[in-house]
Amino acid sequence: MAESTIQQQPLTGWDKPELDLSNAEWRAAGKGLGDVQIAFVEGFIAMRNSRRPGSPSLIFTPAEWGAFVSGAREGEFDLT
Repeated sequence: MAESTIQQQPLTGWDKPELDLSNAEWRAAGKGLGDVQIAFVEGFIAMRNSRRPGSPSLIFTPAEWGAFVSGAREGEFDLT
């Protein structure tokens, strides 16, 4: 598979720091099902695809994470 040539640029208004995730303690989100892992780093929550650990991680503030988890529990993100 060819590498992506898209360069990632910081978003306007982005107020989250560049986190060093190299020593993060990643754990499966949930009961070990699926491909999502999370890590708690410097007061933020990072989420990544465990099958592609080198790909970019999503970074959430605690408030954003809470809203995301609440929405998921309520079925807001049902993709069926």
